[in-house]
Amino acid sequence: MKKNDPLELPVNRVAESGLLTINLEHFYPDAPFYTFDLKPYLFRELILKEKEFREAMKRFDWSVVRDHILLVTCSADAVIPLWAYMLIASHAQPFVKDLFLGNQTAYLDAYYHKCISDLPLDEYRDQRIVIKGCSDKPVPVGAYAALTLHLRPVARSLFFGEPCSTVPIFKVSNLLKG
Repeated sequence: MKKNDPLELPVNRVAESGLLTINLEHFYPDAPFYTFDLKPYLFRELILKEKEFREAMKRFDWSVVRDHILLVTCSADAVIPLWAYMLIASHAQPFVKDLFLGNQTAYLDAYYHKCISDLPLDEYRDQRIVIKGCSDKPVPVGAYAALTLHLRPVARSLFFGEPCSTVPIFKVSNLLKG
């Protein structure tokens, strides 16, 4: 066939490129979030009274957090005793998928950091890797940096974007290979 022959089948160069794509959106937790604010349980929005708090935790309908990620926060400027968080965890444990002390942003930062640090490096050794940039879910910005830190020691090269349009981030130089 001639070079510009209209009958020639198109070649998918992206598929043949040998690039390995990582989509951080795939790590996003599948459970919904439920925020549990301690403020309503405080006396004058300042003090947590043990007896009243224990009773309130017994009365709380924990089934509403079934299969949720429970985010425990306090929107009031109060000092919460450590045992209060333990009591919440004790009541929530049979129902929740996960429990975190903080807001959704802080949870996602910690969650992604753990997911990334758990990635087995052998799969990515000497690979040309594209870290996908577009996402419909709120992937934390720090996840991209954490993934770069995790993969850089083993990857042949790292790119950001889509396989058809990437921004080079890192490439092993021939001097380092020698």
